[in-house]
Amino acid sequence: MNIHGKLNYVEFAAVDLDATKAFFSKAFAWSFTDYGPDYTAFADVGLDGGFYRAPLSAKVESGSALLVFYSATLEETRNEIVRAGGSILKEIYEFPGGRRFHFAEPSGNEFAVWSDPL
Repeated sequence: MNIHGKLNYVEFAAVDLDATKAFFSKAFAWSFTDYGPDYTAFADVGLDGGFYRAPLSAKVESGSALLVFYSATLEETRNEIVRAGGSILKEIYEFPGGRRFHFAEPSGNEFAVWSDPL
């Protein structure tokens, strides 16, 4: 649903669209709609968005916003991300209010996953 003044869509660069699509499909069961060879979109995953072909990636160290997933089973989600081809940038750590880790998908975009405290 589109709501005035609310976040609605996010876009990321992706060096390898096919690898990025395969990763999110395997790790999070996302599906994609291609719009030509250089753009693919995702929907119904919490926030709609897409990936466009470009030699760039979103990383916290360069000032990028960090999109954070929620998981009820943090360790299982971490392991699934690795099995799907993601790389762990920061291992699981505690923070006030929960635990989380950071990962990169095959095109290098950084995301995090958080969970409630133990």
